Formats: sequence, C-alpha cells, structure tokens
Amino acid sequence: MKKIAFLTGTRADYGKLKSLISMVEAAPDFEAHIFVTGMHMMTKYGFTVQEVEKSGYKHVYKYINQHAADTMDVILAKTIAGLSDYVKEVQPDMIVVHGDRVEAMAGAIVGSLNNILVSHIEGGEVSGTIDELIRHAVSKMAHLHYVSNETAKKRLLQLGETERSINVIGSPDLDIMSSGSLPSLQEALDRYEIPFDDFGVLMYHPVTTELDTLAENIKCVVDAVIASNRNFVVIYPNNDHGTDIIIDEYKRFDGLKNIRIFPSVRFECFLTLLKNSKIVIGNSSAGVREAPFYGIASLDIGTRQKNRATASSIKNIPENQDVILTGIEVEYGKLYGAFHEFGSGVSNQLFMESLCSEELWTTEKQKIFVDKA
Repeated sequence: MKKIAFLTGTRADYGKLKSLISMVEAAPDFEAHIFVTGMHMMTKYGFTVQEVEKSGYKHVYKYINQHAADTMDVILAKTIAGLSDYVKEVQPDMIVVHGDRVEAMAGAIVGSLNNILVSHIEGGEVSGTIDELIRHAVSKMAHLHYVSNETAKKRLLQLGETERSINVIGSPDLDIMSSGSLPSLQEALDRYEIPFDDFGVLMYHPVTTELDTLAENIKCVVDAVIASNRNFVVIYPNNDHGTDIIIDEYKRFDGLKNIRIFPSVRFECFLTLLKNSKIVIGNSSAGVREAPFYGIASLDIGTRQKNRATASSIKNIPENQDVILTGIEVEYGKLYGAFHEFGSGVSNQLFMESLCSEELWTTEKQKIFVDKA
C-alpha cells in the first residue's frame, strides 16, 4: 500500500488537487492523506478546511501555519516545522504539491530533505510576482513533474530536469470543469444568496513586487466596477502581503445591491458561477486558465498573469479606470470558442496511470542536472 500525501494551503490549489486526491482515494493499492493548512484554516478567508472535510476523505490532518501578521518567510518556516512532524508520523511514499505558494515550497523542502518522492503539479509555468520564483524553486526540488502542456515541459527541460521525470497531464481542475457534475446555476445562486443571474466575476490579488502602487491600482479597478453599473460577484484575494489593502478598498461596495462579496466560494459552485458569468476581470489565474476553457471573456489587469496564456478571449490591460471600464462595456457578454490550452479534462486518469507504473517508484532521490547539448 503506497501512501500519497497531498498538501493544500488554498482554495485554489485544492481545486487543482481534488480530482487527483479522489482518484487516489478510490484506488485499492493507494492511500490518500491530506495535509490541510494555510488559508484553509483562516476564518477571514472562509475557513475552507470545511470544504475539504465535507469531501469525505479518510485521512485529513489540519495544521495552522500562520497568523494575520506573519510574513511569507515565517509562514514557510512554520509549515516546514509542522509538515516535518507530520511526515515522520505518516511516513508517506510521496508528497504531492501544487503550483507556486509557500506551502508548496515547504512540501518540496520537507520531501527532498527526507528522501521522500516529491511530485509537483503544474510546474514550468509563468506566474508573475514572487510566485514565479517559488514555482521554479519547487520544480528544482521535486523529483517528478505533472505539467499542463508542452510549453511547461520545455521550461522544465530548460531548468535541467530529466525528460523522463516530466508527465504532461493537463490542468487537473479541468477534470471537474468538464465532469458534468457541477451544481446548476440556480443552486449556486441560492447557496450564496445571489439575487441576479446576469453578472461578472472580479478577483484581484496583490502583486507582491508592486506593493507601492497597489492602493492606487485596486482603486482604479473598484472605480471602474462601480461606474459600470453591472452586477458583479467579488471574491476575496489570497493572503499575500497587501491583501488588506484590497479588502479595505472593497468596503466601497458595501450597500450596493448589484455587488455581492465573498471571502471564498466552494470550488464547484465557483466553476458554475464562472461558467455562467458574462465577464471575468482582475488578475487571478482563473481569468487566463478556467475562463478561456468555457469561452468566457476576461480582462487580465496588470502584470500578474502577463504572458501566461494566449487565448483570444483574454484582453491584457493596465490598471486604468477608463481602460477597464471600456473593457467591461466592450467584452461583457461576449462569447468565444472554448480554448483548451491546458488539457482536456483527463488529468486524474493520466496521473493515476503514472502512479501505477513500477518504473515511477524506482525514481532516484538523488537528482541530476541535465546540461543542454
């Protein structure tokens, strides 16, 4: 029986990992263990650990790795300490991490330093801000890579990773997006008491390398949303440094009947809202990954997702009120063809096929750097 430990620190990475966890949970020769930490454990962001628990997994461990004033380096240190104790008890055969957050870096550090196979989901991508540095650092400490497309694979090869360690499986959240089991729009609207079915979605995160202009930038976004007079579903930013500046600016939405704000939304309901939205605006990866999959127009504001995707439905624009407002007016309700740059919804099957390979479990813990010829 192989033990696979999944580390999740945010609502976003849980959405990416969920289909993989469920596949492992159902497999007779594997045992899924979930280490839940980060934003999941914070009431401010919706205490989304409850979503993980409601999924019914047998082995869920909860760990608080931060308080409101903690900086990213402190969060990293705390996560390493907690996860290190955890793996000594559970003794997993593999640690699975996702993306570009400090929790993923902690998982990669703990795994590599304890001779446990580390699998990195969605490495080799462009993230922007400090996240990109973290993503590539995690890739260098991971033994196995599960990437979303050939472009990501090429970047990992540039980083000196071995070709046999890289598996192209697509983006795992597309498994759920294409599953046909999402709640209906009415169910999602009722669950979150959203009084309109014609709406856009706003998600805006701090760019940690541009904090000096964050207050001005988010003010431009909020000004444009208010001036548009459109209905919007607004979801809180992640917990990077600067998040309180954004949340404070969102207070200007208070009392507006055409705006509904949520700390978090259950992943399946979020996908339903996204699928039925008229536009996605902000700088979240959802605007350049999930929205194009559904053919929804998105305004990618600022530099956070710059050069990350190529769909025609994505319009990259600056943090300028007039430009954003014009973008909303032009793109609102505009439909595009579905764009499958990041897979076709079978990532969980490809991941499981890889785990069932005997060759995978002979992967050397000692990594080598592959020089270019």
